[in-house]
Amino acid sequence: MPEKSVREMNALERRHYSLEARVFHALVMHSAILGFVCFIIGLGMYLNASVQDSMDHIHELARESLADAAQETDPEKYAARTMEILSQSSLTEKEGDAYFEQFEEISADPGYQRMTEILLGHRTEELYEFFFLAADEKAGRLVIVSDLDPRPDHAYRAGKQLRVPGWIQRLFFRKRNGGFPSTYYYWPGSGVICASAASIKEGDPSAGVLLAVTLVQDAVSGVRNFVLQYVIAVTAVVFVVGFFMTRHLKKTLVKPINDIADAAQEYARDRREGRGESDHFSVLNIRTGDEVENLSLVMADMERDLAEYEDNLTRITAEKERISTELSLATRIQADMLPNIYPAFPDRQEFDIYASMNPAREVGGDFYDYFLIDDDHLCLVMADVSGKGVPAALFMMASRIILANNAKMGKSPSVILRDTNEAICSNNREEMFVTVWLGILEISTGTLTAANAGHEYPVMMQAGGSFKLVKDRHGFVIGGMDGMVYREYTLKMQPGSRLFLYTDGVPEAADADDAMFGTERMLAALNSVPDGSPREILGAVGEAVDAFVKDAEQFDDLTMLCVEYRGTDL
Repeated sequence: MPEKSVREMNALERRHYSLEARVFHALVMHSAILGFVCFIIGLGMYLNASVQDSMDHIHELARESLADAAQETDPEKYAARTMEILSQSSLTEKEGDAYFEQFEEISADPGYQRMTEILLGHRTEELYEFFFLAADEKAGRLVIVSDLDPRPDHAYRAGKQLRVPGWIQRLFFRKRNGGFPSTYYYWPGSGVICASAASIKEGDPSAGVLLAVTLVQDAVSGVRNFVLQYVIAVTAVVFVVGFFMTRHLKKTLVKPINDIADAAQEYARDRREGRGESDHFSVLNIRTGDEVENLSLVMADMERDLAEYEDNLTRITAEKERISTELSLATRIQADMLPNIYPAFPDRQEFDIYASMNPAREVGGDFYDYFLIDDDHLCLVMADVSGKGVPAALFMMASRIILANNAKMGKSPSVILRDTNEAICSNNREEMFVTVWLGILEISTGTLTAANAGHEYPVMMQAGGSFKLVKDRHGFVIGGMDGMVYREYTLKMQPGSRLFLYTDGVPEAADADDAMFGTERMLAALNSVPDGSPREILGAVGEAVDAFVKDAEQFDDLTMLCVEYRGTDL
């Protein structure tokens, strides 16, 4: 595998590792392997056919030789006489002169000599061995009747015994399928030989068998020429087939793929340079009728879909930017509607107040409010609208205006909540609601009169003490049901007392494991700065919440308000 990418290669390297070159190499390699397998099979068939032809030839030679000898002599008589002498012999030594002298009467017979002469006349140079013999299956031996080797020093004398197991005799000298069996086998010292024979009587090897043997080397003398011709032919076929197959694949596969790749590069370049052309793939007009054509069609469809997607994305992006701009404006408007200038009442030393609202989205549903009803009464409001986003923000603004209008008419907290609930319920088709805690502080005495419409408990710290929950009695939420009545209660604030108001976004702030910040952590953060100003107290709570939730997403608005009562004796 190349270590470089295609873009890093030069032209020669690209040509070497190209799909065209790989196809050609693969075709040549697989064709060579196939040719080699076919060569082995063909060579085996050729050798088998050559050996079979050789065996058929020597079998026919043995049969014709024996037939010619039988026309003038009686080969069976000499085979029978040889076996008779052998059976009557009392000699235990089978190799000495005395033993072979027993068979001289046969070799001296003119008919025997004529038979040998006729058989020798049929011997050819290709024959390795040529015997006329008789088989003794029971004794497991072959007995030479006449050895037809023309060399006197190499011929076996009549009566020579060759020990051969009986199963081999039964295998090779019995009639099978209408003819004498031919075979080839390894003979120590001579190599692989082919053997065949002709019998005087089929199925009776004792009546006489003419055995002909030839070497395989002679039978397969044409193998070298066969191998050379085959290799040349296969090599030529491999390269011709590889050449034309490569041209075909280049036309139907390599070129279309390269065209698609070039079109993809042009498409990417046009996108980078901002040109709007969208016909890079459709103009290729690839017609291969296979997966390559399908790929080009899919790429053309993809290009059209991407162009359409880009157009839609441009419109959507523009729309999102417009909405984002409007939401940013809404965020500023909402922030401007809530009191946000500090110190809030720089000419009033009897109290100090600070508040903050951090929406979970661009705009939120929480709100706080504080304003002087008259010179001696300060109205405090903390509210949380159901839902989030723009609908909650709109509902929040309407609720804040209605609450403020009712409060500025000099009504008590319970009446303010009652009249606000009636006003909202009269036209609340979306069935939204708001939880509200509302209190009116009499500045001259420190008396705080409050009412709670389903909101969180306020937290009070008396002078010299600690922050604790004020578990007041809740009324029903504003906007939930007509005819609701709200109860009010009073708290006494001494100089140095502090009141902390909040929405449920503070105790319900969650970390990545969905664990909540909780009321206990909120009280601990409040008590960490018991002598702090309202701004410092809200800062301590905000830092504690941030440290707890860390990188977790904010799911609810965080709204807080703190007022410090200093009294009138300043």
